Amino acid sequence: IFKFLGAISVDLGKDRIKPYLPTILTPLYRELNSTYAEQDPTLKNLAQEIIELLKKLVGLEAFSLAFSSVQKQANQKRAMRKKQRALQTVANPDIAARRKIKRHKNKAETRKRKIELLRPTFKAKRPRSHALKDLAMVE
Repeated sequence: IFKFLGAISVDLGKDRIKPYLPTILTPLYRELNSTYAEQDPTLKNLAQEIIELLKKLVGLEAFSLAFSSVQKQANQKRAMRKKQRALQTVANPDIAARRKIKRHKNKAETRKRKIELLRPTFKAKRPRSHALKDLAMVE
C-alpha cells in the first residue's frame, strides 16, 4: 500500500496531490508512531522514505501543514478514546471491574513467565484453568 501511495503521489504531481496529502499521510504517520512489539522495520523505513519523497514533491511548507493536521487529528482521536474509556468506567463499573481483574491476572502471568525465563530452576504456580469463572466478580 505504501509503495502504491508513493507511486500515485509521483504520478499526480505537485499541484494535484495537495488536496489528497492528509489522506496519504495518515497511514504513514500511524506506521511511524506505532508502538507495537512486533513491528516490521522495513515497513517503517518505507514509510519514512515515502514521507521524504512527499516532502521533496510538495515542498516543506505544504507538507508541514498537512502533517501537522494529521498529527492533530490522531491526538484528538487518542484523547477521545481515552475519555470514552474513562466514561465507560463510571457508566458500567461491572465491565470496568472485570477488565481490571483480567488485566491484573495477565500481569501476574507475565511476571511469572519472566521469572521462569530468568531463573530456569524456578517454577511458578499456575492456575488450573482460564475459564470465564476466573474473571467473575468476587462479592
